[in-house]
Amino acid sequence: MNEYSFIFCHTPRMAATEKTTRRTASKAARRQQLIDATMKCIARNGMGSTSIGDVASEAGLSQGIVNLHFKSKDNLLNETLQHLSDEYTRQFDKVLQDAGADPARKLRALMALDFRASICDRRKLAVWFAFYGEVKSRPAYQRICQNREARYDTVVEDLCKEIIRDGKYKSVSAKNASTTLFALTNGLYLDRLVSPGAFDRHEAMGVIDEYLKNVFPKHFPLRD
Repeated sequence: MNEYSFIFCHTPRMAATEKTTRRTASKAARRQQLIDATMKCIARNGMGSTSIGDVASEAGLSQGIVNLHFKSKDNLLNETLQHLSDEYTRQFDKVLQDAGADPARKLRALMALDFRASICDRRKLAVWFAFYGEVKSRPAYQRICQNREARYDTVVEDLCKEIIRDGKYKSVSAKNASTTLFALTNGLYLDRLVSPGAFDRHEAMGVIDEYLKNVFPKHFPLRD
């Protein structure tokens, strides 16, 4: 077989691969389109009032397309929550990696992440709270939320432990500090939902900074 025979024999297979890749990409884009539409519907109408028809209408597609990609409303909702969780985890891990070795800088960077515009988005927060309201009766939601929280709690508590050791802080509990940070963040998120006009994410981050300064005064505010 000469070199030209090799090319002609393999060209159809390469073309088929490229065609498959385009079809796969299109499928992924369509699924993302439907997940985005689902979040919009939940944020606007609530979980219970969101139907497959609502999602299809929001996305400008037929109900058949929704069923083709997700088979059921339950699958669509599960995938929507998983998408939100994965999106947050990717950013969380990147911030943790980019912040360097200093535990105080890592902790402050993770807290700041929670008040980025892309995270502290009112629509996304409404969706998160809607899913959290259903975890008691939905094991799938509970699993996804617990996995995300367990990762968050472990990392934040471990950073607090490092800071406590480094600063030789007396009577400071890493567990209590991490729990308080989580509670403060969620309380501020609730303010974002209830009083959007009065909420300022920079002021909200100031509340977190004030807490960090009070608990770990040797490390906050951060110094270069």
